[in-house]
Amino acid sequence: MSNDELAALADTALEGLDLSDTITDRRVARSLLREALGLLADGPHALDLKIATNALAEMRDAYEMFAPFRDHRKVTIFGSARTGPDDPVYRQTVRVAAELAAREWMVVTGAGPGIMQAGMEGAGREASIGVSIRLPFETGANPVIAGDAKYVSMKYFFTRKLMLIKESAAFVCLPGGFGTLDETFELLTLTQTGKGVPVPIVLLDTPDDPYWEAVDTFVREHLVARGMVSADDVDLYRIRHDADGVAEEIEGFYRNYDSIRFVGDRLIIRLREIPVPSELEALRSEFADLSRGGSISETPPTAAEVADDDRLELPRLAVDYDPRHTAGLRRLIDRLNDR
Repeated sequence: MSNDELAALADTALEGLDLSDTITDRRVARSLLREALGLLADGPHALDLKIATNALAEMRDAYEMFAPFRDHRKVTIFGSARTGPDDPVYRQTVRVAAELAAREWMVVTGAGPGIMQAGMEGAGREASIGVSIRLPFETGANPVIAGDAKYVSMKYFFTRKLMLIKESAAFVCLPGGFGTLDETFELLTLTQTGKGVPVPIVLLDTPDDPYWEAVDTFVREHLVARGMVSADDVDLYRIRHDADGVAEEIEGFYRNYDSIRFVGDRLIIRLREIPVPSELEALRSEFADLSRGGSISETPPTAAEVADDDRLELPRLAVDYDPRHTAGLRRLIDRLNDR
């Protein structure tokens, strides 16, 4: 079946469903239907079709669960399921989550035991959101979130990680095993490659247990030294040695910086206060490698932002962005927050 035929079928399906009041982007909806119909037309193996169907169903469930909280600030906490309540890391997680909840952040975790439960204990049930994975040895959510509407269970790790990362504007990573390292390094990879927007990533140790310091040493002595990551990539995360100040670290990231948006090849940075001309000139010099031609300038909202009514009240900078320097973008945000 040709792409034109699939597109015609997708248009017919959209018309028949009459979703004009719920679909905000008809072009994307049409593309979704076209790809689903195309998958069926390709005659996939039953297992391939099952994976695609289950993944879409899980994403739908998670989108529905998160939808009422779209405008709430959210922070995801990663960490070991095996950490017990008497462990200093557990108690530190409770403290951090409680402080973030007091500042009106919702806390997202994997809804399991250990650090995940500690985060929810600290935040409290009302400020907690859970995205669990179904495993043979973990049969359900921890008692803090079990039975709550702000909880969803998933079959696949990849859909779960998507939801643990997609909805949050900040991340706190506690010590953990393979799963925690997987989540942390995927988060760093998304940020490093520009697949994810810049976010505060805090790697939290306890004062007498330098878990993340050891990971940082490995990154510097093996990955950076071998040229496998840039020396600037260590700027993508911050290591803290106690719970005090974690909330300030996260909120400090958004002190002046608000958000970014790509419009063509231009990177639009939305701020609360725009730098004065002398500060802009200093930024152009310091971050010349971040932009093609060294262009960092004040700009009005772009046509695409106006069409979407996207943060139009905020001043913004435009950068002719070089995507090879994502770590430099984090440093630029730090400078904008320091003014």
